[in-house]
Amino acid sequence: MTAMRIDMGYLCSMLARLLAIPSPSGYTDQIVRACCEELDSLGVPYELTRRGAIRAVLEGRTHKPARALIAHLDTLGAQVRALKPNGRLELVPIGHWSSRFAEGARCTLFTRRHSWRGTILPLKASGHAFGNEIDEQPVSWHNVELRVDLRVSNAEDLASQGIAIGDFVAIDPQPEFLDNGYINSRHLDDKAGVAVMFAAIKALRDAGADLPVDCYFLFSIAEEVGSGASAVLHGDIASMVTIDNGTTAPGQNSSEFGVTIAMADMTGPFEYHLTQKLIDICEHERIPYQRDVFRWYRCDSASAIEAGNDIRTALITFGIDASHGYERIHQDALLSLARLVAHYSCSEVNILRDRDSMGPLKGFTRQPQRQADDAT
Repeated sequence: MTAMRIDMGYLCSMLARLLAIPSPSGYTDQIVRACCEELDSLGVPYELTRRGAIRAVLEGRTHKPARALIAHLDTLGAQVRALKPNGRLELVPIGHWSSRFAEGARCTLFTRRHSWRGTILPLKASGHAFGNEIDEQPVSWHNVELRVDLRVSNAEDLASQGIAIGDFVAIDPQPEFLDNGYINSRHLDDKAGVAVMFAAIKALRDAGADLPVDCYFLFSIAEEVGSGASAVLHGDIASMVTIDNGTTAPGQNSSEFGVTIAMADMTGPFEYHLTQKLIDICEHERIPYQRDVFRWYRCDSASAIEAGNDIRTALITFGIDASHGYERIHQDALLSLARLVAHYSCSEVNILRDRDSMGPLKGFTRQPQRQADDAT
């Protein structure tokens, strides 16, 4: 197999660049343009859906059965639900995240004419004014509000500045890249996955890798709100590997080091043969990995299947602490993932029958059915 070097300087700089671009679901045009510019610089052809999901391709020796890798560009965020009489803004979340992590966040409000800075605060924000009541408020989006950095005192003042219901709010990522390899930031889900894909693409291009089949690199724009990969696939793609975050928490087997391969999420098991192939590559290439099952988690793979695509799906992840909050990962996991993506892209096709969407029994897969020896 072609030797490939992952440029970690490039990966981290790409991640920092992505984190600097606000991209809550529904407000992703700018980050789509930035990714297209990077694909241009790498010499990778691509096309866009109407709304901006990206389908880039590295051509292989044959077109079918094509394979795909996917990460999502959109992040969590919020929208304005109401202009309040006190000159503050009521919010609703974009995606599923707790208002606990919104409290104290600096953010940008995007209106049709301008963008304004502000802070998300609990309704009772000052201990000097409310005493112990600041610790008694329930954790709820009904109990926070956006304080815009404008001289406004009521709803009319807000409206006069062009602020309206439905305006988007992007949460500041506040990234820190530490010398020991740890990265702390919001929105590492899934901009770290996007950076991994770019680093793998660069490694493949730099090595002049000979791919056995076309390999598509997909960038979805609505994963956090559920539709994800549904609009960017096409019929020649037989398998798709999602790159996203894995949950490091008590009771989970994910790690901030190595690759975490998901065996199942809340939508069910991932495809057996594709998942086993990824495990085999890790073992052959000595890429550290662990397995995990996610009970309250779904990803681009789910949206692809639910949209009616008959494809094999798998999920490989970087372990992330405090997912959908102020997140932490380690560069070790990103390096391991980029290596796996690059080697998977170069691997030979095991299931040739996947060239056709329908076919005979001949060439169909088998799963192990051996029984343990009868000890009686």
